[in-house]
Amino acid sequence: MSLKASNKIDTNKYELEITIDSAAFCDAIQKVYRKEAKNITVKGFRKGKAPLHMIEKLYGEAVFFDDALNLLYEGALLGAVEEAELKLVDVEKNDIVTISKAEGVVFKTVVVVEPEVELGEYKGLKAERVTPAVADEEVEAEINRLADRNARIVTVEGRAAAMDDMTVIDFEGFVDGVAFDGGKGEGYSLTLGSGQFIPGFEEQIVGHNVGEEFDVNVTFPAEYQAEELAGKDATFKCKLHEIKAKEMPAIDDEFAKDVSEFDTLDALKEDIKAKALERKTKAADEEVENQLIAAVVDGMKAEIPDAMIENRSNESVREFDYRLRSQGMDLDTYLKYTGTTVEEFKETFRPQSEKQVKMRLALEKIVELEGLTATEEELNAEYEKVAASYGMEVDQVKAAISEKDIAHDITLNKAIDLVKANAEVKDVKEKSEKKEPAKKAAPKKTAAKKTTKKAETEEKKDEAAE
Repeated sequence: MSLKASNKIDTNKYELEITIDSAAFCDAIQKVYRKEAKNITVKGFRKGKAPLHMIEKLYGEAVFFDDALNLLYEGALLGAVEEAELKLVDVEKNDIVTISKAEGVVFKTVVVVEPEVELGEYKGLKAERVTPAVADEEVEAEINRLADRNARIVTVEGRAAAMDDMTVIDFEGFVDGVAFDGGKGEGYSLTLGSGQFIPGFEEQIVGHNVGEEFDVNVTFPAEYQAEELAGKDATFKCKLHEIKAKEMPAIDDEFAKDVSEFDTLDALKEDIKAKALERKTKAADEEVENQLIAAVVDGMKAEIPDAMIENRSNESVREFDYRLRSQGMDLDTYLKYTGTTVEEFKETFRPQSEKQVKMRLALEKIVELEGLTATEEELNAEYEKVAASYGMEVDQVKAAISEKDIAHDITLNKAIDLVKANAEVKDVKEKSEKKEPAKKAAPKKTAAKKTTKKAETEEKKDEAAE
């Protein structure tokens, strides 16, 4: 098997003429024959015992040609691509020129290959790094979150319902005096202010006491999902059964002991501050890296074939499916749940896929220009790191991941390090902004609001990834 000719026919496209010699082709035919003969009946021979020449006489010499060529095709193609010093992206078409036992096979294939890449400057790039700082307000906010998570839920007595209370209610809705479908609930748990019901409903429960029966008057939004209710005035007959509230713990040394390994509140706050600073420092460093790699990509010239982006999107879909399966779901079920087709789902990955392809091409060019390589020590260290992260033996990882792939990742990281080491990074102070208190995310209404299919898919992807 060898490359007979390689001709560039278009941007990122080559036509390769590939040969498979007679001996290799005949050997493949024998392999196919041994596998398929047991299923073939020839008069005068027991089933599976007919010799090859009899089968060929009955069905034609080419009876096993296609299967034999399929056995050899991938190896012949990859060998020819390597011999032509090309980086294969996709195969557009194959045409057989000649095929026979006597002469072997000659076929032509049109392949899409990775583009020629021209880089701009990748040394001396400029970036800004935010000097991280942790304000006392951030520490207090985290302390308050800890307190909220450790709050007790207590039954409220002696007062009316207030916002943020957890209530249990019965309700039944009426439009023009007639009850409507989906408008009734008994023993329903509702946190006031959660936005779970349509606007105006929860506010009208405020001020009522346990045991009270009362009316709640609301107007359905004009774009309500249930069209028969959109814009209609409605009355809900309600009864309040229960009121509960969070009882926050005292924030002191005892609180610190209960929620952490520290004996004092001050020690807990110092730990929170140190961890927050560590997170911010890491984020600041990652942002510098993002700025620099983006600058490298912006200065790159390359006509990237669409097949590269398509392939990367397909990989992302497979990776997402793998994560779903690890959680007891699969992609087909997920797509039915979100009402999305595979093509629509794959399209949501396209912007990120394009970014990833461009970044890889730019970094690979730096590796080439700088002659970056992976040492034996670095390869072993990376194998051990992967093995530790997955709880596997190093030999198992080596069997699963080729040395070539590990070396590729190491050299790409070296390219990133080289860009960072040669950059001019200016430290800037973090902008002081007085942030508004974070609002609670509003749960879905009793009838979910309409969303675009793409937006819903993105939301579900994030939930599944978590």
